[in-house]
Amino acid sequence: MNGSQGSCPQSEEQSAESVPEDVYGSWSPTPDPDGTRIAFISDRGGAPAIWVKPTGGTPVNPGVALDRVTSLSWSPDGAWLACLVAGAGSSRDEVWVVHPDDGSGLRLVGGGPGATAWLGAGSHQGWTIDGRLMVTESVGSAASALLVSPMDGSRTVLASGVLISLLDVAGGKAVLRRGPRSYRTLSVLSLESLEEQAIDTSVTGERGGFADLGGLSPDGRFLYARTEADHDLAALVRVDLSSGRAELLARREDAELQRFTLSPDGTTAVLLWNEYGGTNAVTLLELDSLHQEEIAPLPRDVVDDCRLFAGGKSLILTAEDWSDPRGAWTIDLATGTTLPLTSRADGELRGSRGASYATVDTADLTRPVLRRFPGLDGREVSGWLYRPELPGPWPTMIHLHGGPESQERPVYNSLFQSLVAAGVAVFAPNVRGSSGFGRTFETADDVGRRLGSIQDVAAAAEHLLHTGVSEGKRLGVMGRSYGGYLTLASLTWYPELFSVGIDVCGMADLETFYQHTEPWIGVAAASKYGDPATDQAVLREFSPMRRIERLRAPLLVVHGGDDTNVPVEEAEQVVAALAERAVPHRYLLFPGEGHELLDTPNRVTFVRTAVDWVCEHLEVRHPDG
Repeated sequence: MNGSQGSCPQSEEQSAESVPEDVYGSWSPTPDPDGTRIAFISDRGGAPAIWVKPTGGTPVNPGVALDRVTSLSWSPDGAWLACLVAGAGSSRDEVWVVHPDDGSGLRLVGGGPGATAWLGAGSHQGWTIDGRLMVTESVGSAASALLVSPMDGSRTVLASGVLISLLDVAGGKAVLRRGPRSYRTLSVLSLESLEEQAIDTSVTGERGGFADLGGLSPDGRFLYARTEADHDLAALVRVDLSSGRAELLARREDAELQRFTLSPDGTTAVLLWNEYGGTNAVTLLELDSLHQEEIAPLPRDVVDDCRLFAGGKSLILTAEDWSDPRGAWTIDLATGTTLPLTSRADGELRGSRGASYATVDTADLTRPVLRRFPGLDGREVSGWLYRPELPGPWPTMIHLHGGPESQERPVYNSLFQSLVAAGVAVFAPNVRGSSGFGRTFETADDVGRRLGSIQDVAAAAEHLLHTGVSEGKRLGVMGRSYGGYLTLASLTWYPELFSVGIDVCGMADLETFYQHTEPWIGVAAASKYGDPATDQAVLREFSPMRRIERLRAPLLVVHGGDDTNVPVEEAEQVVAALAERAVPHRYLLFPGEGHELLDTPNRVTFVRTAVDWVCEHLEVRHPDG
């Protein structure tokens, strides 16, 4: 299951059934056109797979021979399911189609050896109204926008280039997105002439601005876009493609537009708002009258995958919170009734490998509280604090999310809950660079400003110490992906603050990261970390390996053996450097896993190992003695 170096005592008496990571989640619900069945993904069997629930019936696994499915969409005619699958590791995705009734017709239509692929969005979840798939496929650093037939896999190439993505097709036009992370713009392509027109999403006309999500009205007359052209918090605009005029449709002073979906008939937009800290609100916007109405209450505080179905009478979505993993729900818009589709929602969380496994009582879980504090330069930073029941101060771990454009949100996290159960507090900050707080905050750590996010971690540590949450010598730091990078950076920039660390698939040297990562990942990341051709000095300045001699805290290094996003070479050079300097460490390698741990047994092993590592090095006694 894994390879390891170093040593760490294991709690063998703790059974896998009792580890909260063993509970299952469900996500990516997609209804068939008739509204009689809903397909979704669930890892209730131990790995993400397709499940189908008839109306009023019980979810069943149709036996489709696909492992590690990450998203689904039903074709407009109901004949096909399009499946995004983590292929070679989880850094190269594949698009497959299959007949959902009997599992026949299984065919790879995007991605494959040496390539990655993803689906567009639009009102039909990546399908055109005539039943073709909107696929973007990258090979090397070049990408192609494709229309693909599910029947035979035949392709029509609409456009090719670096940093290009196909978002929607309707009314004889296609929406393309171009540019690197946080600096993307939209254009519209005529399917007849293949002429491409850049779109200015600014209402004031003062600047073109950046826009990363776009969808077309059914007749192709209007482009709807999520944009930061005129406001720091993303808003929704409508561009008349005949005149080029942009019109502001919806914005909030206290939340940014996270995403939107258009109804198939083009009359309504479902708007998902990200409120301060990461909770959500959902509104329906009538596109003719511009009347907007909030949908409340939501079944859980954090939602995604929102779209109308059943002729606009219901909303289907993924919902979760700190005590309930992701699940599929519907909301009856006439009555406001919420209905769980994929779980009992009865205060017990179910194991992912059969009824014989113990459940988790949500009453035993810890509700996080939002804390705000100033960064070292005075900029406000916030985070979620998970506290044990016993009086503090507590041994504490700071957890840093990936991205950096991701966001810590109050959702179920088995690692956090397991640490709290062991008597360890967890603080999960959103340092600068995080999404959800506006464009200025999200780009505040780009390239030469990287030190600001590292300093935010130190400011979080100082906040915990000064407010009595933690105490000296019992504070650690951990994180995954970019959060793993920040963990290594924090341990080498501020070694006096931290007594233990956990680096999960983090970048150790930004130059070697660019040398080994997927080409399409590297070109998109240059806007965040720096261009390897022109910003070598910046990459070296902010690489933890350049100051690895300052790292003295015991470190658990975790990586997937097939990770091609942050390749395993990043972990190996850290482990070698720690071994050379006799720094206490352990290396936990998961062969067959990519950038994320998708198999439940591997996640259970990781959580148990991480909790034991923290408890040992923060000198925490297990509650049972």
